[in-house]
Amino acid sequence: MKNIRNFCIIAHIDHGKSTLADRMLEITGTIPKEKMKEQFLDRMDIERERGITIKLQPVKMGWKGFELNLIDTPGHVDFTYEVSRSLQAVEGAVLVVDATQGVEAQTLSNIHLAIEQGLAIIPVVNKIDLPNAEPERVSQELVNTCGFREDEIIFASGKAGTNVDQILDAVIAKIPTPAGNQAFPLRALVFDSSYDPFKGVIAYVRIIDGKVRSEEKVKLMGSGAEAVLLEVGVFNPELNPMIQLSAGEIGYFATGLKDVSLCRVGDTATAVENLAKEALPGYRQIKSMVFAGLYPIDADQYPALRDALSKLKLSDASLIYEPETSEALGFGFRCGFLGLLHMEVVQERLEREFNLSLIASAPTVEYKVETTTGETLNVENPSKLPLPSLIRQISEPWIKATIITPERFMGPVLDLCNNKRGKTVNIQYLGDRVDLSLELPLAEVVLDFYDNLKSISSGYASFDYEFLEYRPTEAVKLEILVAKKPVDALSVIVVRSKADYLGRELVEKLKNAIPRQNFEVSIQATIGGKVVARADISAFRKDVLAKMSGGHRERKDKLLEAQKKGKKRMKMFGSVEIPQEAFLSVLKM
Repeated sequence: MKNIRNFCIIAHIDHGKSTLADRMLEITGTIPKEKMKEQFLDRMDIERERGITIKLQPVKMGWKGFELNLIDTPGHVDFTYEVSRSLQAVEGAVLVVDATQGVEAQTLSNIHLAIEQGLAIIPVVNKIDLPNAEPERVSQELVNTCGFREDEIIFASGKAGTNVDQILDAVIAKIPTPAGNQAFPLRALVFDSSYDPFKGVIAYVRIIDGKVRSEEKVKLMGSGAEAVLLEVGVFNPELNPMIQLSAGEIGYFATGLKDVSLCRVGDTATAVENLAKEALPGYRQIKSMVFAGLYPIDADQYPALRDALSKLKLSDASLIYEPETSEALGFGFRCGFLGLLHMEVVQERLEREFNLSLIASAPTVEYKVETTTGETLNVENPSKLPLPSLIRQISEPWIKATIITPERFMGPVLDLCNNKRGKTVNIQYLGDRVDLSLELPLAEVVLDFYDNLKSISSGYASFDYEFLEYRPTEAVKLEILVAKKPVDALSVIVVRSKADYLGRELVEKLKNAIPRQNFEVSIQATIGGKVVARADISAFRKDVLAKMSGGHRERKDKLLEAQKKGKKRMKMFGSVEIPQEAFLSVLKM
């Protein structure tokens, strides 16, 4: 094991992780130059288009007689748990910081994760070839905020390949040899998984102790599932079968399992014939933080959406879904996501890979509701909220947020946080930038917080968060009634202080979006039966007197009275068809 080095690349979004990984693959000869393409380890089209890593990717490289196992990790906050498990699979990390952007929120978050795991960290200032690069300023930030020494910081360019060989040499020199013992019972950490229609679930593993061959029977200690391995091997970066994997190595198991949820990130695999006494620490179930309904615009596509979700879940175990029905939108599914980016990616993949046209309801968070009978309910769908008379207390999730912004934008950023019911915990100055530590309700963050933050800071502020706890709140269900009939798809759970304002906004938006009918239509926002906002759409007016050239007043009144009765009857029995565009315009709000 003395010639093995396991490491990953960590960084804020768009600081050049994938490009640096490309140069490493090229310099080590892992990928021939003629087969090389940009963002080689990013396999999905959506990753290439957005320029972000969504799915981590391991690869084995050779350099100066050493075996280097690299894991290219996602940079977005939604995938923090995936990053933390990847860090547990390695002994060191290359920390990449953009020479134009400097230290950002996710940079600090990743450093803390790496320090918690006790990893050796190699700091790299990347993109030094750009005309607006400030490598000296950024290296000073790393010294001041993270405690690195100036002489250990490597200045590099992933695009131009400058000093990438120095980074590989530093990996060999500074990252320790893997610990573990081949004679002990098998313990392998599952840090990711994917699905192959022929080989079943492919578990991405780091062998901590022992060794394993194909056709051995293994047990996953978290889920309890057992499987006879069809194949074991390493990543080059394609699947490359091997005779066996030993302690210290990173590779994969082809389990033959048909359910990805049986092989979750953070689980421990051990041999059935020689079971390990205890699992590796840190395993936990990934919990969805954001929920939304996904409905096909064409009702005939419901079976196709059901099949698409079941296939997508094979490659994304963190996606959860269950069927639900909406009177307004028809049949669909209530889905749970890790965050807003995860939700966007899933919706885009469903539309693109399975040729579906979807509408998503407004994202919500999960509330804990304590009823008067002492029961505690987890409510992520407003339609499932009990009646106000049955609720003793509602608790909402809060997050611990880190925002790094230039000092000149600090005032507007703090105002935004105050408007979102946030609490400032700490303010730290990093030269001409400010590190803000805050506590915020997650419900205020999932809608438009990030867009507003980028807007008021001219794109310079960076944002990172982690779940903190559930706290009691005064929340209510805001219901929208159109022609006195509730529209379940537009119901939202909102804090009482903002309910009246949001009700007026929704009502005005719907008034402009719903076309006029032959009868007057009322739009109301209600809380527990009490109307807090109302707007009326006036009816089309038909001039029933146009056909009369003259005549007595009584004849005219008779016609007008008949019209009045007809309008009243239409109002009682007529139904209002809410067009798809109206839902889209309101849900965007």
